[in-house]
Amino acid sequence: MHVCLVSLKVVSRNLLCGSTRYVHLSALRATSSNMPPVEPVKTKDGYDYDFVVIGGGSGGLASAKEAASLGLKTAVLNYVAPSPFGTTWGLGGTCVNVGCIPKKLYHQAAILGEELSDARKYGWEFSETVTHNWSTLRQGVTNYIKSLNWIHRVSLRNAKIDYFNMEGSFEDSHTVKLTNASSGEVKTITSKWFLISVGGRPTIPDDVPGAREHAITSDDIFHLKNAPGKTFVVGGSYVALECAGFLTGLGYDTTVCLRSIPLRGFDQQMANMVADYMEKHGTKFQKGCVPSSVEKQEDGKLLVTWRNTQTGETNSDTFDSVLFAIGRHALTKNLNLDAVGVKTDAKGKVITDDEERTSASHIFALGDVLVDKPELTPVAARTGRLIARRLAGTSTEKMNYDLVATTVFTPLEYASCGLPEEEAIKRHGEANIEVWHSFYKPHTFPIAEKSNEHCYIKYIEDLSNGNKIIGMHLVGPMAGEIMQGFAAAMKCGMNRKQLEETVGIHPTIAEEVVKIDVTKRSGVDPTCAKCCG
Repeated sequence: MHVCLVSLKVVSRNLLCGSTRYVHLSALRATSSNMPPVEPVKTKDGYDYDFVVIGGGSGGLASAKEAASLGLKTAVLNYVAPSPFGTTWGLGGTCVNVGCIPKKLYHQAAILGEELSDARKYGWEFSETVTHNWSTLRQGVTNYIKSLNWIHRVSLRNAKIDYFNMEGSFEDSHTVKLTNASSGEVKTITSKWFLISVGGRPTIPDDVPGAREHAITSDDIFHLKNAPGKTFVVGGSYVALECAGFLTGLGYDTTVCLRSIPLRGFDQQMANMVADYMEKHGTKFQKGCVPSSVEKQEDGKLLVTWRNTQTGETNSDTFDSVLFAIGRHALTKNLNLDAVGVKTDAKGKVITDDEERTSASHIFALGDVLVDKPELTPVAARTGRLIARRLAGTSTEKMNYDLVATTVFTPLEYASCGLPEEEAIKRHGEANIEVWHSFYKPHTFPIAEKSNEHCYIKYIEDLSNGNKIIGMHLVGPMAGEIMQGFAAAMKCGMNRKQLEETVGIHPTIAEEVVKIDVTKRSGVDPTCAKCCG
């Protein structure tokens, strides 16, 4: 018991301080009790719980903890089915285990490799050959993720939230059946309210022979024990380009099979700039192509055949790994939503109102399972907290999905907030918008002799609404860090005059945003050659 209390104190201190120090798994075993289960006390409404969250990702966990802090008796169900490749993981959802967190760490590893090359130009001398060890990176990332899994477990325990590592499906309107996939144990619990936050998983096509048997996805790439080697990446999504980008940066021969456009849904001028940068820095692209088959050879390598959709021409090559990143599907199929009247679209995504309430009034949904909502971790987390506050009666605030900033962590990052240029024209008319833009040169680039041809900023002004900034886009180093502050300003209704009056911090990349003085309409060359102005 003494070990248990000490372990919890250490973890609690880490949580409060934002620390991510690793906690030994022995602490988890020490806190696990073999005592017989106690019959749960019913809520005032006669249910086992006030609020049951199905799904242990960032949105579900945030909502559960908020609900518990406001006095609602809460439980979380979480089950991770192995990927076709056999990968599984712990509590925390896609972001923690196979998404944002490992992606950013692998991206950082690739950036460090590039900076090693730059360092010589800054006077650093080292003669040894620089190589990268995949196993070292993988182990470091895995250890960090396990520490986050543990922190989530302890945070639920500290919040007095019951946690069930079991798969949930609805039996009736207020009852969920829990199934333990390992032991076969089945039990039921009841609740006044439910939250569906099961997220999604990568899609592998059934019409490409060999894909399901031999390919991997983003569920697998971060946890491969052996380096992926020469890799064929299928897709033009942000996941596809991010993975291809860090694989190239880590030194692996990488090819992207791009069916149509890169980064669908993003500003296409910026998206093509990102793809062009990647192509000029080592990533190969097979454009307008789709895979036809994946065949495993006697030596273990994968023979991939692909077809050009315009010409019909076919090509093939052998690879060590094939990664599909062609989209994700919502994990709602096994929830038995028909039994409780929760409506979904043709892709299994949940249809909700502006309070995330489904067609069953006491069942809510958030995150990647929602129709036409941003599939972003911070969005899901804030949405979850707001749902909990409304249910607890402490707030009536609804989630505002407008002006949500995001970043694509490709080798040269792309950050955006608000409307793409194409969408701004569609909504407001070309005559009612003004696009301000500029290329810029980061002050760290000249000594390293790096080209700035892809370093570009633009923002979109609504001339019919007080010159309000309705879209901002930036390609360049640390784009995400820069965009966060401008996103806050846009939330406050920033207009062109206010942006123009903002004094930049010199010398930074962020100051380039406030220095822009050229519009697309003017036809003036937006190439920036001056140090400051």
